[in-house]
Amino acid sequence: MAERTRWTRPADLRAQVQRRWSRGELLAARVTGARLFPMTLRLKNPTGGEIAADFEAVRAWIAELRAASAEQRGHGYTLTWQSVRNRVHGSNDLPTGAIVPTAEDALALIGRRSEARRFDALVAATRKRLPALVDWLARRPLKALEYADDWPRLLTLVEWFVAHPRPGCYRRQLDIPGVDTKFIQTRRQLIAELLDLAVPPEAVDADHTGAAGFDARYGLRDKPARLRFRLLDERLAIAGLTDLAVRADEFAAMELDRADPPVTRVFITENEINGLAFPVFDNALVIFGLGYALDNLAGIDWLERVPLYYWGDIDTHGFAMLDRLRSRMPHARSLLMDRATLDVHRELTGQEAAHQRFTGTLTRLTHAEQQLFQALRDNVLGNNLRLEQEHVGYGWVEARLGRLD
Repeated sequence: MAERTRWTRPADLRAQVQRRWSRGELLAARVTGARLFPMTLRLKNPTGGEIAADFEAVRAWIAELRAASAEQRGHGYTLTWQSVRNRVHGSNDLPTGAIVPTAEDALALIGRRSEARRFDALVAATRKRLPALVDWLARRPLKALEYADDWPRLLTLVEWFVAHPRPGCYRRQLDIPGVDTKFIQTRRQLIAELLDLAVPPEAVDADHTGAAGFDARYGLRDKPARLRFRLLDERLAIAGLTDLAVRADEFAAMELDRADPPVTRVFITENEINGLAFPVFDNALVIFGLGYALDNLAGIDWLERVPLYYWGDIDTHGFAMLDRLRSRMPHARSLLMDRATLDVHRELTGQEAAHQRFTGTLTRLTHAEQQLFQALRDNVLGNNLRLEQEHVGYGWVEARLGRLD
């Protein structure tokens, strides 16, 4: 009886069909017209020696296959037979193959008929309303089924964008029946795939990708970038205010280097407390809390006319951020990101998280910066060594700034 476990069972035949379903082939063929049927299934049957050794097990195996076949159930697979002669048991008919005659037989065999009917309804509605998306249904049929309840609203949303390409409004302003901002937010990847196929190519800004670039890609207004900054000289106060957060475009329009008195130095630091505690400095301001929004500084012309200093963590990630800033502001200098600062504060160092480490190549560092970056990247100075900016002594910061003055 042990041999019987190697012979193909009804469950094995169903599993073969299920794999075709899981790959989307059965549903895709309903769109493309690909010929999958009759579908031949693999069937491993007993050898002559196994028949002779345990004929009763073979008979039970045949009965099991036959009971689950279309012969008994009215749908599913049909068996092909061959007469096999054995010197002990004589001539007997043995299953040598299995065939699924039609798509309906396949769906019935794996219990997917209702899902296929639902998919057919999605295809019919899409052909009528947005035929440009039919090919997507053939490529992503299981994804379509996953969102079957949402499909009418998705079609409505795509139709709206086809009629109103690059609308120039916030998501909150979209007046689409059944569609709110949360609906879009939680389905951006799927919606993007559909919009790319349906709206005119000139209505898609290919420079913006991913979830973060959704609004810009399809002409929606995004939440404006904001810059937080402190004026480090009270004479620069704006209406008595020295700690402000404004839109990036408003900050660009200020042209503070031409104010009276003018801003003649700008510092950038990531850590919020560092920004709040940054020492007083004549004719200067500090921008803080940007993170990867350093790119928001691009296009602010007046920043290109004043000395600009970046103070980040002494680790691979900090130097990668400095390099990134210089891609937009080539004149930016580093501050407190040097070997002397690291050595003085060695007892306050920690370890950089593995997922944050940058292990590639940076091309916009000075010679001294490059040497320190490579030593950190290659763990020459210690395992994943880092010195966070908030661990640098305040007196050390004041002394370094004093040298700038």
